[in-house]
Amino acid sequence: MSIPTSELMVSVCCITYNHEKYIAQALDGFLMQKTNFKFEILIGEDGSTDNTKKIIEDYCNRYPGLVQLISHSPNKGAIRNQIDILGRATGKYIAMCDGDDFWTDPTKLQKQVDFLENNDDYVICCHHSKVIDDYDNLVYVKDAPVSLEFQYNDVLLGKREETRICSLMIRNIAEATDALEKSWFLDAYGADTLFKLSALANTGKKIYVLPEVMACYRLHTGGIWSMIDPKVRKSRMVSDFNLTIKNFKYSSLQKRQLFKIYLKQYFLFDIRYLKFNNAFQTITTLW
Repeated sequence: MSIPTSELMVSVCCITYNHEKYIAQALDGFLMQKTNFKFEILIGEDGSTDNTKKIIEDYCNRYPGLVQLISHSPNKGAIRNQIDILGRATGKYIAMCDGDDFWTDPTKLQKQVDFLENNDDYVICCHHSKVIDDYDNLVYVKDAPVSLEFQYNDVLLGKREETRICSLMIRNIAEATDALEKSWFLDAYGADTLFKLSALANTGKKIYVLPEVMACYRLHTGGIWSMIDPKVRKSRMVSDFNLTIKNFKYSSLQKRQLFKIYLKQYFLFDIRYLKFNNAFQTITTLW
């Protein structure tokens, strides 16, 4: 539990939809945090048709003032839900975790705050996480976690290992959360990547990954991204790539690197599915 101080240090922001099987585990992970600062827990519940809302309401009754439910009806969609809930955050830092993922280390928030408080060159702090399936079987974990760091150029070119949303803490400053104000953000599918890229672009700071496993990311059929049809996932990746090259700055060298990425990863997909206009527009932008 949190220890009250004069300043609200962290806003834990969680979005959820039809997560009745998982949301209690997510909430328990938030509530087990041991900190020397005050934090709040904001849950954006997006018009679930199962018992997700009832479960959250029970936690709100048990932890009044700490767990706060923001329920939407009708359904807003994941990105609008995320924008709404992040806009309500009043902490110095924002920690994010979706309702189907969960934290495993009770010192996670403390370690991330301590790092960001002492390292001004970084705007985001992440950590390693396990990947599990819907039956809690381990799918992936780094055998020997190491510290990592990423700059704007890295994320622009697709390098962002171990920066999943369930591990992310970001400074709650306008420059870092600027993407939430952009109309193009509503068209994103992998919105977390563009959110991180925007934060790096606007602040000139970096991402640091702590060398510890402190969360679980869950693969399941109801996931927004993880278990969708491969063709749909690839189409969304192409769409996000195009959002990136249209809305972010890059040097002539970076432009050539982005062009190579498109040819290697996405060009044949566009051609195979007769998206000739998409291919032409992307090549024209990067040529």
